[in-house]
Amino acid sequence: MVWGVAATAQDAPPTTEEVLASLKVGQDTLWVLVAAFLVFFMNAGFCMLETGFCRQKNAVNILAKNLIVFALSTIAFWAIGFGLMYGDGNPFLGTAGWFLGGADNSPMTGDDYKGIFNALSWTGVPLNAKFLFQLVFAGTSATIVSGAVAERIKFVSFLIFSLILTGILYPITGHWIWGGGWLANLFKDANGEVTGAFWDFAGSTVVHSVGGWAALAGAMLLGPRIGRYSSSGASAMPGHNISIATLGCLILWLGWFGFNPGSTMALDPAAISHIAVTTNTAGAFGGVAATFTAWVYLGKPDLSMVINGILAGLVGVTASCAWVTIPWSAVIGLIAGIIVVFAVTTIDGLKVDDPVGAISVHLVCGVWGTLCVGLFSEGPSEAEGALYTAGPLRGLILGGGFNQLIPQIIGIVAVGAFTLITTVLAWFVIKAIVGLRVPEEEEIKGLDLSEHGMEAYSGFLKES
Repeated sequence: MVWGVAATAQDAPPTTEEVLASLKVGQDTLWVLVAAFLVFFMNAGFCMLETGFCRQKNAVNILAKNLIVFALSTIAFWAIGFGLMYGDGNPFLGTAGWFLGGADNSPMTGDDYKGIFNALSWTGVPLNAKFLFQLVFAGTSATIVSGAVAERIKFVSFLIFSLILTGILYPITGHWIWGGGWLANLFKDANGEVTGAFWDFAGSTVVHSVGGWAALAGAMLLGPRIGRYSSSGASAMPGHNISIATLGCLILWLGWFGFNPGSTMALDPAAISHIAVTTNTAGAFGGVAATFTAWVYLGKPDLSMVINGILAGLVGVTASCAWVTIPWSAVIGLIAGIIVVFAVTTIDGLKVDDPVGAISVHLVCGVWGTLCVGLFSEGPSEAEGALYTAGPLRGLILGGGFNQLIPQIIGIVAVGAFTLITTVLAWFVIKAIVGLRVPEEEEIKGLDLSEHGMEAYSGFLKES
């Protein structure tokens, strides 16, 4: 008997069709798992990036946050998050599937799953594989927050917030878009057929903007680091190790080849190859654009801007990576690389202290990437389950893309409002219970010693 192919009542050998179907399920499952492993490895990238961008005296704290957040995300998403996001329920949240219990529920298993090409059904992929892939995305949303609140938040406060975000808030908005919720069924005709929907292929909004909104709320409520701003302006607080920050960027770039191509959820060679190239192209153009923008605007090709430019391009193309041509992915990345430089300086000018530029990269460029679905997408075609055909810029001229901009804007506003309001409430509740910020003397001393009782480079480097 071929593995995975059940025998008939008479133990007859499987048919050719049954064997091929079984092999297809195996291939799809293997691809979903490999992509999940790549996205999981992005945790290492966030560890390196955020640690390098921050000061030596807080390195242990940042590493600890990024390490434990995935463990917490696993628990929260397994217990309740996956059910809220993908379980049977209503247009606003799932109401089944806690602890991965019960049946493998639609829409996670059916052709009405809006997060992917409907033609690439992953119905046969085991539930555990689907869960693992979605889990690593949930964990990413919390790691985005970590960098923006770095160097002054209480360790326990961040842990509590991560549980709330990955277990409740991220899954609810994810259900709206990827779980067959109201944004996936935004406009219907008189017969109840869906005629317009919010589209986000791999998560410019679902993952990145949600993490960015949560990061913005946290950074604003925490306030800036001691000494960051004064009446004379902003004081530089350079990161202590730009080498590991660069390594972190490269790891994240690698992980994006699981993040975006993996969102096909099936082993489709043409789709995976196309998405890999559009993803890489946008990241490359983002890095180059940020380099020259910083060179002109700031006077020097700041490496931190180069790093964030690459990430901005990757975030920007995430929503439309399957549906844009390679030249248009270059345009998306180029504009994202320019945007991120001005976003970093603007947010800094508003005295919102974001040590790693997470808000600029993930929120601002996540919004840009979501709009790009309506501006530049050339599909998917009707054969791939599309509800629209936008076309490059002709949407603004002939109407196709402009029409798709409407649901994209509705989704951006809805997800942004919900996430900002609920995360502000969550931060306030945590503040009332355990507090948000470490005492001033502990912040000056460094969170490594005050929160963890250890140093990252004991005996090797001088305290910065």
